[in-house]
Amino acid sequence: MPRITDTLTEPQTARARMSAGRFEAEASLTMTPAGLLAIGGLVAAILLSIPPIVRAARGRRAVLQHVPVVPD
Repeated sequence: MPRITDTLTEPQTARARMSAGRFEAEASLTMTPAGLLAIGGLVAAILLSIPPIVRAARGRRAVLQHVPVVPD
């Protein structure tokens, strides 16, 4: 039975080929499962940080728009 550390460090390769008309593209990627987990964690952190930023920006704008005007 392989150890977990062995399976997380074993590189895996993915290849893709695309063609549309005269355009052709080919890509290859080699990555370990540990690297894929790290990238997934970074993407999740970025996506989870967006709502608080948007909420803070909207809250500030709402506060600035509802400032009562006092006549002189």
